[in-house]
Amino acid sequence: MVIVNDLKPGSSFISNGNIYQVINTQLNKTAMRQMIVKVKVKNLRTGVINEMSFTGGDKVEQAVIDRKQMQYLYDDGTSLVFMDNETYDQIEIPKDKLQWEMQFMKPNSDVTVIEHENEILGVVLPDKVTLQIVECEQAVKGDTATAAEKYAVLETGLQIKVPLFIQNGENVVISTADGKYSGRAK
Repeated sequence: MVIVNDLKPGSSFISNGNIYQVINTQLNKTAMRQMIVKVKVKNLRTGVINEMSFTGGDKVEQAVIDRKQMQYLYDDGTSLVFMDNETYDQIEIPKDKLQWEMQFMKPNSDVTVIEHENEILGVVLPDKVTLQIVECEQAVKGDTATAAEKYAVLETGLQIKVPLFIQNGENVVISTADGKYSGRAK
């Protein structure tokens, strides 16, 4: 058991049968009443982010999350297939569970698969990934009074906005947190 006052970003716990990962905590103590602990959490089964409130001193069950380095192999239509880099065992994760992550994964890319007591919870992507542009608009000459941008489609199908100087076929760095252009790949 873990006291809620000790929860830190990145730690995991179980509450009401759900597994949560802490994103942020806020402690609120006034002289007139007990401490209130507000915790912004992500449900690791559903991906939903919400806030929970606890009274200072409450206890929750600690969740042990296992992380495995795996390689994304291919999409079989209904699931994504991953291979363990050490044992070469393969697992399948339903596509509907990885809608956001699919936009940043290309075959043979390495990811971290998280699980709790042999239940696969999802995939943790690197902070930034490099992807190739397969289609982009032509820049309009003279449209540079502001930080002008144009739309581009990446090799995974993700559509993003990029600066006007980016050309078709270039590799760009994308943030996996918000899906935005981060820079040119070197």
